[in-house]
Amino acid sequence: MGVLEDLQASIGTETGVGDWTVITQDMIDQFADATHDHQWIHVDEKKAAAGPFGTRIAHGFLTLSLIPGIAKPAEVPGVRMGINYGLDRVRFITPVPSGSRVRAHSKLLDVSEVVGGLQLKTEITIELEGSEKPACVAETLSRLYF
Repeated sequence: MGVLEDLQASIGTETGVGDWTVITQDMIDQFADATHDHQWIHVDEKKAAAGPFGTRIAHGFLTLSLIPGIAKPAEVPGVRMGINYGLDRVRFITPVPSGSRVRAHSKLLDVSEVVGGLQLKTEITIELEGSEKPACVAETLSRLYF
């Protein structure tokens, strides 16, 4: 079987689980600085303690931006380059408190041929330690070139 057929046989299965990652307040503050999003629920300790979550929380987009570094996608032999192509669906389900741990579960949803390579659609579920519900669920699109 070829790479395409191997991947097609994996559609619907979990392809990997990443390691736990601590979401530190320093990460949140740096993300706030980089994106100019200094909303108090992220950066103001006193105000956030009295707010709806009882503490500072990570930006949803910070959680989303961690996907390339914390997810373990399908391993595909012979790939010389992979790129992020986009997202089809993203939901921020549970707030991520500063100091909490998250990890990514990857499930291959689809694979198709594109000029010079393959496009993969992967469901990434960001698990929040101690929570019954995930922090984030996103359908990512990536392109692999051989």
